[in-house]
Amino acid sequence: MTDGWIRQATAPVLILIMALLLSLLGNDYYLGVGFTLFGWIALAQSWTILSGMAGYISLGHAVFAGIGGYVLVLTWGLVPLPVSILLSAAGAGLFALIVGSPVMRVRGPYFVILTFGLAEFAKYVVINIESALGKFSRLLLGGPGLHDLYWVMVALALIGTIGVVVIRQLRLGTGLIAIREDEVAAETMGVPTARFKLYAFALAAILPGIVGALLILRTGYFEPLQAFDPVISFTVVTMAIIGGSDDARGPVFGAIFLVALSEMLWANFPQIYMIILGALLIGFVVLAPNGITGLLDRRKRAAS
Repeated sequence: MTDGWIRQATAPVLILIMALLLSLLGNDYYLGVGFTLFGWIALAQSWTILSGMAGYISLGHAVFAGIGGYVLVLTWGLVPLPVSILLSAAGAGLFALIVGSPVMRVRGPYFVILTFGLAEFAKYVVINIESALGKFSRLLLGGPGLHDLYWVMVALALIGTIGVVVIRQLRLGTGLIAIREDEVAAETMGVPTARFKLYAFALAAILPGIVGALLILRTGYFEPLQAFDPVISFTVVTMAIIGGSDDARGPVFGAIFLVALSEMLWANFPQIYMIILGALLIGFVVLAPNGITGLLDRRKRAAS
């Protein structure tokens, strides 16, 4: 096994260790923290497929999570729950395929703005639909317990992490990295850039669709402003940057760091939580642009 594979294998192993430790602690608080943590890992890993590999920085993950949650709500009680969750993933992925072709033609800061606008557009479309139906919020009763949802979220985090490791080794991953480095040169060398970008956009939507559905099941409540909250997108980007967005380990480290920090800050400094978080992000961008993963690799090289 190469050194690269060993480094990549630390991410899923770390997820499993954390999942077992949190479950052994045995109370709802730790299961709730773990549910949140593994949900963010799954979201950040899916973001890495598009933004970390291809270099197209997206602020649209909230739209995929929101669509997944809304599909769950619309199918609640009509089909078995596993089917409803699969439909949530399919709905988010189908939406990405439909809008992907025109959206992926835009580059740079225009792409960032477009993905953010797309999320806001979808949110207000759902709000208008719900208003026309006379449904301003919905309650979902009789959903699975926290223990079951916890292990499903652990599975999603593992799937996302292993998926990033595998995709990086495939032609798709190599092509996405080539697009990030120089899209024109990649296309000249025969990389099907339009197709690969569309694949990445669709793949990046599937896990958030399921995560969005699980979040609705966890709260038992759907409200469009909450389901399509742009803070979801900003938090995913923050975790990816802090962890190091070009590596399967990065989202894991970034999510652990930010969730642990959030728990401490909310408990001790709730009034200045966002200020501290913003200052921390600026510090990582300026002082450690490759994130926690880059710092660890640098220290390992210095020690060898």
